[in-house]
Parts: sequence; C-alpha cells; structure tokens
Amino acid sequence: MEEIAPGFRFYPTEEELVSFYLRSQLELEKLETINRVIPPVQIYQFEPWQLPKQCGELCQGDTEQWFFFVPKKENEARRGRPNRTTATGYWKATGSPSHVHAADGKSIGVKRSMVFYKGKAGSGRKTKWKMNEYTAIVQDSNTTVPKLRDEMSLCRVYIVSGSLRAFDRRPTTPGETSRGKINIAVENGTEVLHVSRDENSGDKNRSIGETSNQLLECNKENGGYEDMMFGLENLLELEWE
Repeated sequence: MEEIAPGFRFYPTEEELVSFYLRSQLELEKLETINRVIPPVQIYQFEPWQLPKQCGELCQGDTEQWFFFVPKKENEARRGRPNRTTATGYWKATGSPSHVHAADGKSIGVKRSMVFYKGKAGSGRKTKWKMNEYTAIVQDSNTTVPKLRDEMSLCRVYIVSGSLRAFDRRPTTPGETSRGKINIAVENGTEVLHVSRDENSGDKNRSIGETSNQLLECNKENGGYEDMMFGLENLLELEWE
C-alpha cells in the first residue's frame, strides 16, 4: 500500500457519493481506483467497530467515518426482507427515507439512516454507531420512469462525535448554504448576517444578530470559514424548526 500524505481525508458530498462513486460501481467503471477508496464489503458480517479495519486503503487514517459498497444478498434480490443483524446486535432504521439531489435539483438517489443497537431486537441498547445507506436512482433508457438500482448500495458508517464538520458540506460557493443564502451587511456600525431560505411555502428571510456576530468573530480569529458556515447551518435548523 502506498504511503498516504499527512492530512489526507476522503470527504465527499452526498451528491458525489451517489452520482460518481455509486454510479461508477454500478456501471463497472473505474473499479480499480474506486475500490481503493470504497471497497465492496458484506458489512453485516461484522460488528460496526470492526468495520474501520475493512475500509479502503486510501481511507485507513480516518477516525470519523468509513465507506463501503454493499452488494444485495441473494434472498433480498428475491424480494426478501433485508437482514441487518450482526452477531451482537442489529441496525435499526430511523426516520423515513429521503432523496439525494444533484445541484440542479434532480433526484439521484435514496438515503436511509440507521443506528446500531447492541442486543436483541426490542431490548437492544442504542450505541454511538450510525449509518447512512444510499441507493441510486437512474433513468431507464427504455422508459421515462426513473429506476431504483438497489442491487448495490453505498453505506457510510460513522461515530457520533462533537465535531462541527458537516458531512454533506455546503456552500458550494461563498455565502450560500444548503438551506439558504447568507449576506453580511453593516447596520448602525454593526455587522449583521441576513439569511434567506427557500421553502415550498415561499421565501423566508431573517436577520440573525448577536449570535451570528459571535460566530463571525470566531471565524475571523480562527480562519475557519467552513466551521462558521456549518455553525450557521445548525443555527438555521434551530431557527426554522
């Protein structure tokens, strides 16, 4: 295995995971390179704490998250129910499946979130291990109806931590987040962040004062633009919930 440069981390967006890595695996393209980053692994044959050692050779140094291609088992291919149990516990779905969207708003995949419980179903103990499972949506050349390619999924296994590092990071351009746009203005000698957010019910606009200024000052001192933006995104979630 070649030596990895210090500081290297595999840190893709959800769009990149689905549109490039998962689609390439499904189409059997660039496999030699891709499998060095995301290997095919039957993850349910392992406990979650054993999975970091099974990750791709280019991601061996990551201590937060690990990625795997997971082939569908034969019984699942016959429309059987997925079996997500391990020797010591089970993965339990949380919430409802959601869509992964491309930059143009097109739905390109489905995301399911899970938590690992140690013990038997119904009486298991919740752990810090979580997982996102992604399946691709592709356009069938023989029909206009999109098709779910679920013969192979891509799973991100991670540990819940206090890190502010956002996984599906936005913005893609300065001043824009996945939930809205942020502009800095000076009002009465004070920097104020104006946040706008598009929703189905219409645009929402809000000014965030002292709290956001504190984030801004913290950013100036530490030079952490992405940390500031992620902090603002968390603030937006709280403000609009």
